[in-house]
Amino acid sequence: MAKQPMLKFVTVERDMPEKRGAEVRRQDFHEIYAEFADAKAKEQAGRCSQCGVPYCQSHCPLHNNIPDWLRLTAEGRLKEAYEISQLTNTFPEICGRICPQDRLCEGNCVIEQSGHGTVTIGAVEKYITDTAWEEGWVEVIKPSVERADSVGIIGAGPGGLAAADVLRRAGVQVTVYDRYDRGGGLMTYGIPGFKLEKDVVMRRVEQLEQGGVKFVLNCNVGTDISFDEIRKKHNALLIATGVYKSRDLEGPGAGATGIVRAIDYLTASNRVCFGDDVPEYESGELNAAGKRIVVVGGGDTAMDCVRTAIRQGATSVTCLYRRDRENMPGSQREVANAEEEGVKFEWLSAPVGFVGDPVTSVKVQKMRLGAPDATGRQSPEPIEGAVEDAPADLVIKALGFEPEDLPSLWNQKELEVTRWGTIKAEFTTGQTAMEGVFAVGDIVRGASLVVWAIRDGRDSAAAILNYLNGAQAVAAE
Repeated sequence: MAKQPMLKFVTVERDMPEKRGAEVRRQDFHEIYAEFADAKAKEQAGRCSQCGVPYCQSHCPLHNNIPDWLRLTAEGRLKEAYEISQLTNTFPEICGRICPQDRLCEGNCVIEQSGHGTVTIGAVEKYITDTAWEEGWVEVIKPSVERADSVGIIGAGPGGLAAADVLRRAGVQVTVYDRYDRGGGLMTYGIPGFKLEKDVVMRRVEQLEQGGVKFVLNCNVGTDISFDEIRKKHNALLIATGVYKSRDLEGPGAGATGIVRAIDYLTASNRVCFGDDVPEYESGELNAAGKRIVVVGGGDTAMDCVRTAIRQGATSVTCLYRRDRENMPGSQREVANAEEEGVKFEWLSAPVGFVGDPVTSVKVQKMRLGAPDATGRQSPEPIEGAVEDAPADLVIKALGFEPEDLPSLWNQKELEVTRWGTIKAEFTTGQTAMEGVFAVGDIVRGASLVVWAIRDGRDSAAAILNYLNGAQAVAAE
């Protein structure tokens, strides 16, 4: 009788891929986790309990068929595992690297709740598709039928690229417009290489290009080409710009030299890793080398900034967050990685002013958690008289992102937005009030996760296909 490959969570402990030591990994921008070996991937996949109601799947924004591809991996049927994984996720190897699994699939694993330690879903997901690339199982997109329909996509981030993939596979002619010189959006220029090495993103962009998706790069809509011009070129249009407007710091001295936006800082660092010439980095404006760094914020972008600063050779790196560790929005796994690498966290701390121009220190107000707000989250409140000075040569603002004013930038007053400035669009389809215009990702949701942008892009692409089919049917009558 064949040996049971699953339900090993009682006898096999949870194990992650080997993590490089902090002193070693802080010297470079390579990913910190090694790849699972085949035997280890099978072993860890075999810990899955194959639940009748898989909470891991229901808590995944893409509703990935996680138990199925875990079982196939445990049985050594890796190509089938890849095919199942690819059915619901355009970029499994990217999600395996950067999704906050501790808040999504792994955090809701049944055996985690029973005290046996969650299945390492993300690491297995990454392993499956990395192996697929190595073995040549990832094929160039080859539509069975070419359609005359054309769709324009504004934004080459995860939402736009996921939609481009679905539409191109259906034979639609797709053109992607983006302000940057490379596709990928924040996956390319916002997320550091130690979480997502750039060749992983670039090979997906190349796959789309080889499959017939056209990219118009270094293209600012509203400046280099108008929204109306793009709209006239295509049968439908998808807005997937993301949100890039940084929230600002307040207080005396907030406009001083040496206080910079996280997106500028991370983009400069990623460009250097590509080998680009970056004057702002060379001048020291966006370079942490030899400096005392203070990062303000508690999300994943703040974690990216503090860990980048460590690798650039900062003399000290401090992260200020106005709530405590338990209430921070970023991944606890990332916080632990940052602490291992030498980052100092000042919890219940908020900047109230800045000294010097260029900046030399931050006035830090110590806080305490007061009464819960409407969501049940405790609101931070200042402790009277508790203000300290934190030395700083470079302050990085990582307070989150807001949408740009697209109706004004694009001269499209009829493009409806919410009170938060995000585009008004139908849930699941992304259809806006403008005929044939759809919107997905952060520009609809507000700043969110890559996995949600992928979900939105896939859903909206299906809706766009329905729209195009409906338009064809009307035209044929």
